[in-house]
Amino acid sequence: MQAIDLKVETYINKYMDLWNFYGVVQVIQKDKVLFENSYGYANIEFGMKNDMNSRFSIASISKQFTAFTIMTLHEKHMLDIDKSARLYLPNDLKIDDSITIHHLLSHTSGLYNFYNFEDDFFAGYNKTDYSRNDFFRRYVDKKPVKPPGTAYDYNNSNYNLLAWVIEHVSGEKYEDYIRNNIFLPLNMMSSDVDDGCKTIKNRANNYVYDFGEIIKCPYYNEKFSIGAGAIISTCEDLYKWYVCLRDGKLLSKETYTRFFNVNKNNYSYGLEHHHVYGTDRYSHGGDHLGISTYIQYYFDEDICIIILSNNESINQYKLGNDLSDILHHVNVEDPIKHEEFPIEESKLKGYCGTYLKDKIQVELINGKLYFTRFAGNLHIEIYPVGKGLFARRYCDQIHPYRIAENEEGKMSFFGYVKI
Repeated sequence: MQAIDLKVETYINKYMDLWNFYGVVQVIQKDKVLFENSYGYANIEFGMKNDMNSRFSIASISKQFTAFTIMTLHEKHMLDIDKSARLYLPNDLKIDDSITIHHLLSHTSGLYNFYNFEDDFFAGYNKTDYSRNDFFRRYVDKKPVKPPGTAYDYNNSNYNLLAWVIEHVSGEKYEDYIRNNIFLPLNMMSSDVDDGCKTIKNRANNYVYDFGEIIKCPYYNEKFSIGAGAIISTCEDLYKWYVCLRDGKLLSKETYTRFFNVNKNNYSYGLEHHHVYGTDRYSHGGDHLGISTYIQYYFDEDICIIILSNNESINQYKLGNDLSDILHHVNVEDPIKHEEFPIEESKLKGYCGTYLKDKIQVELINGKLYFTRFAGNLHIEIYPVGKGLFARRYCDQIHPYRIAENEEGKMSFFGYVKI
């Protein structure tokens, strides 16, 4: 029988043959590295390639650090996670009194979620100068759309607020408190909080595709991500973090029990929980412009999978889950790309048009179809893979986009009717 580590390597090599991946992959079991490798460029402009010491934006993987930091304050009796978050926020950042710290941690606050196409947060606002109060007033300070505790809704606002709670309760900046209470005690010397301004040695730049060419990721102000994202780290540091969680370091057993407790929609605090292969898996992914990240922890079997990328070519969730299958002796099919479905150019034109002004547009340019974002500043090539189904050309998109006629016979994309 082929050794597990060789099976892992064989599969990853086949997967990487399909996609122009920039990043690193590491698989460790019982402190033994079964696989690790780096791919692509950390900095195209200077010809610098990624290596295992490259530092990546980990996007929403950051949430578990924010949640853990809140638990350190809870254990020190500096806050109570079952009490109203309003008690632990400054006067100019007060939210509805019924929302507790627990609701924020578990994404059950019911707060308005501004991560959508209609709001101009991604299209423009997060490219502006950061003002915490203005950000709060425009996007966070709204009445709950659902009663707190009744429904799960993944919402970055929850973790932005938790970062502000940490600052208000501790009297320190978020980045200073997390460094002093997590990074330094665990010797995570390559981890930091990116505020968008500081220079970070060995930092991998983020890249996207525009018209099929690799370009630098469009600018956004990372300060808007703090608490929900913005942490920079490496495989080595993230494995130290895994060991901390595995071995119960820094917090009491009682506090760990609460940290890992499963809430609505299989969400703990900053981690997702699923019972698979007859054991417990904790995981979380991160997606942002130019960022694709994913971690999986199997504490009972002592398995840690880390995928960090500074472009968007892979589907990190598929790759991570397939690696898990291999490690658990489940047969995995060879990776493939969506086959192109031939459609005449005249019919492709029928999909073109504006579906949401300055935000969702489909264009046919030189015989190729593009999903155009950010007021025409980013052109994502898509190709037909079935009737009304389109996949990104340069990304492993498991679930294709659907552009089709609705019940009224009008073309619809993301639920928006073509103007």
